[in-house]
Formats: sequence, structure tokens, C-alpha cells
Amino acid sequence: MRPEAAAVVGAALLGAAILAGCDSGPNPLRRESEAAAPRVDRAAASAMVLASHLQALAQLVQGAPAEQAEILASARHDYDVAPTPSHELSLALVLSVPGHPGSDPAHAQQLLRDVLATPETLMSSERALAIITLDNVDHQLDLARQSQRLQTEFARNDRELVAESSRRLQAETEENAKLRKELEDARSKLDAISNIERSLNRRKSQNSTEGSPQ
Repeated sequence: MRPEAAAVVGAALLGAAILAGCDSGPNPLRRESEAAAPRVDRAAASAMVLASHLQALAQLVQGAPAEQAEILASARHDYDVAPTPSHELSLALVLSVPGHPGSDPAHAQQLLRDVLATPETLMSSERALAIITLDNVDHQLDLARQSQRLQTEFARNDRELVAESSRRLQAETEENAKLRKELEDARSKLDAISNIERSLNRRKSQNSTEGSPQ
């Protein structure tokens, strides 16, 4: 199991444990019609829905690529055919899990925010699962943005370093060329001076030979 995906499922399981009492425990704010309904039935229904979501996540994390694609396709189909809040949540959960080809945290974030805009359409366990998953997705996207920013900065720094190295190399190349030219000029001047000295010495020698008595 990939660590990132395992974290998502772990957070969902934690949310399920926290919310087990939310559906079965007394709530003085419930309306009289809700209080009259059998408490066990509500808890059982909530547990069944939550178990269905978690089972799909577990299969997605542990499944082979073909099974992962099938789970994603099924979630998309259910949502397209009947875009209920529960189906929207199911699709968002599948898209939020990292490590599979269909992972799309940005789309999952959009769906989760949409479904949480009308929280009364979900069971309390589903609402908490959506909240927990949205928090994980927000964190995941934030890390992705930070990683992208660091990569961009690294690439920019690398380009600047290469450009600076190129400028230094160019400057050194030009300086070396200048020094070579100056050296060649100096050698040419020395050769010219040497030639002049040799010429003068020959003339002196000739003059000395011509001026000596026979």
C-alpha cells in the first residue's frame, strides 16, 4: 500500500470511528420526527454507507491498475447516471486517493466543496468523511504547490548558475585571447628590436672592417 494512499484511508477510518457515536448517540437538537425514528436503524444505515465508501477506498488502494480503473469508471458512471450527493462523495473519494492513474485531487477538492455546500443532504458520517477527505486533499494540493514552487526556483537558480558560468567562461576566453594577442605583439616587437640590433651590429662590424688600415 502506498504511504500517501494509506494515509487517506487511515484518515477515513479515524473519521468513521469518531462519527460512530454521532449517528447512534442522543442529539437534543433533532426534530421530534427524527427522534421518533428507530435509533438503531439510523446507526445501521449510516454504518452501511460508511462501510461501502471505505471498502471502495481499500479496494482502490490495494487493487491492480485494471481494478483501479474499474472502480473509477464505476464511480463516474454512478455519478453521471444519478448525481446524488452520496455518488458525488464516492467519486470525490476515489479521485482524492493518490497513487493511481485516475487520481485527480483538484477535481476531488471541487466535488467535496460542492457536496459540503449542502451538508444536510448527507448522513453525518458522510459529512465527516467528506470534511476529513477535503482537509487531506487541501494538504495534498498545498504540498504539490510547494513542491512545484521549489522545482521552479531550483530550475531558475540552475539557469542563472549556468548563465553566470557561461558569462565567466566567455569573459575568461576573451581575456585569454587578449593576453595572447598582447603576448604576440610583444614578441613581434622584441623580434623587431632584435632584428634592428643585429642590423646595427652588422653595420658597425662592416664599418670597423672598412676603417681599419690595410
